[in-house]
Amino acid sequence: MLNLPVATLRFSTKLITAVGFTIGILSAPVLSHADAVQVSHGISMHGDLKYPKGFSHFDYVNPKAPKGGKVTQSAIGTFDSFNQFIVKGNSADGLGLIYDTLLGRALDEPFSLYGLIAENIEVPKDRSWIIFNLRKSATFSDNHPLTAEDVVFSFEKLRSEGAPFYKAYYADIDKIEALNPHRVKFTFKNALNRELALIVGEVPILAKHYWQGKDFQKPSLDIPIGSGPYIIDSYDAGRSITYKRNPNYWAKDLPVKVGYNNFDIQVFDYYRDGTVAMEAFKAGEYDFRQENSSKRWATSYTGQSFDDGRIKIAELEHQNPTGMQAFVINNRREQFSDPRVRQALALAFDFEWTNKNIFFNAYTRTHSFFSNSEMAATKLPTKEEIEILEPVRDQVPPQVFTQVYKAPETNGDGKIYTQLRQAKRLLQEAGWAFKSGKLINAESGKPLKVEMLLYSPAFERVVSPFIRNLERLGIEANIRLVDVSQYIARLRSYDFDIVVSGFGQSSSPGNEQRDYWHSSSANKEGSRNLIGIQNPAIDYLVEQLIQSPDREQLVLRTRALDRVLQWNHYVIPQYHINKYRVAYWDKFAMPETRPKYALGFNTWWIKPDKDVK
Repeated sequence: MLNLPVATLRFSTKLITAVGFTIGILSAPVLSHADAVQVSHGISMHGDLKYPKGFSHFDYVNPKAPKGGKVTQSAIGTFDSFNQFIVKGNSADGLGLIYDTLLGRALDEPFSLYGLIAENIEVPKDRSWIIFNLRKSATFSDNHPLTAEDVVFSFEKLRSEGAPFYKAYYADIDKIEALNPHRVKFTFKNALNRELALIVGEVPILAKHYWQGKDFQKPSLDIPIGSGPYIIDSYDAGRSITYKRNPNYWAKDLPVKVGYNNFDIQVFDYYRDGTVAMEAFKAGEYDFRQENSSKRWATSYTGQSFDDGRIKIAELEHQNPTGMQAFVINNRREQFSDPRVRQALALAFDFEWTNKNIFFNAYTRTHSFFSNSEMAATKLPTKEEIEILEPVRDQVPPQVFTQVYKAPETNGDGKIYTQLRQAKRLLQEAGWAFKSGKLINAESGKPLKVEMLLYSPAFERVVSPFIRNLERLGIEANIRLVDVSQYIARLRSYDFDIVVSGFGQSSSPGNEQRDYWHSSSANKEGSRNLIGIQNPAIDYLVEQLIQSPDREQLVLRTRALDRVLQWNHYVIPQYHINKYRVAYWDKFAMPETRPKYALGFNTWWIKPDKDVK
């Protein structure tokens, strides 16, 4: 995945989604209800399920992995809440460990789900509803049975009081019914939104008996009850949280959980910034880290502990789409409402120089919102794509049909005079004039000001050269560094000019695109439409993408959306890498086969003779 800022990660409940699905024939479906319904142990977006009914475990786990030991990881900033489902407060890291979902995802398939809380599912051929038949063995950590009422309660609570993401993401659910204590039915408004049958299976299920009567929208450090493999054991508010593996975890022997959750104790210790965290890692204060700084990766992983092999480093390739990491421009600000201004700003970012002088040539320039995937628009539109775009031809930039978008390029020597001259022309066309070395709006007389909002001091070295180039254009530019709590609050209320953020993508984009780009999410506090897009053409293309009937149309419709996003110059594209950069003390072992679409740290284990540094 991309290296997303904290605020974006707080809202992430889905890593992989898709549009359109088929029931895996490997499960030997049983037809019922007048031959209209298929019953299966799992569900796949495209094609058959890899794993048949009765499979014992996923291929990328070690079913005999020893349980035990303690692992400590780092977190940045602070926390004041154990409620990860709302926009208020800073939720603690690792809370997903205490929750289970109706279905569990296979990390070696693009988007396939298998029974977890649900033993099996029933889906009609028209995909207008889905029934989950729950396991009678499913319980919460306090041994309270998990029933259909908990499922209904969870969705109603999240859609009505949770972060805006949930309301947008599950907007096409018409009705949720508990048919009996172990059978729950979801009915959908739109049968064309085929992804819904899968994504409803990925929502953490809340305990009704715990949450009922509590103020769900208020941040709290009351320890919640979940049905997942871990429970919160202890915490030091804002500084550390400890999770303990539940020895009575009800699902530990299910095929979707065999080989997972091998650590007895998981601890997240908080540090004020990445530099302090790095030094703590080298001193042995925690065990595992995933690196997101190319400079640290190139220069900081040295010393006796590395030389003698006590600390291991590795670059592990993955097959995930890398999405878009960028300088995100807040289109709600009047000075950025003209796409020519946004394009001019992009011309001032010298990626090639930055990559060579700051990033040790570690990154690849990003041009697409769906980079590192077949859905990226990297060639001229095909006839099929043009047919998709034709209804909005008059509402999109003409370049969408005639040119391939590429982010501005330089020769990397730092001399970007040609780019800056082009930027000046665009700014003048947009109504800005140069007076006494400053860029002034010809009508209002106000100067063009840009504030870069950051929460990590480590990113100042990336932004500072960009700031200097903006100043050469006569723009009043500065960096505002705030703590993580302020940063999250300002993002949620859209109180920023430009931030570094990202839009992570899966191999099957779907309903989450509404929360990214749709007009309906532009002014909802806490949505992921950080840009503030309110564009009817994009609204249309988002809905077309969600309603894709098959994989071929999904790819075509995603490329069409990509082109319109690109040519509106909503962001200044940055860079990506298709590897996980990890470092860890030599106490871990991992399966021989790695998952294609995830790091899979939760399948690692501690070697019995290495539970000390």
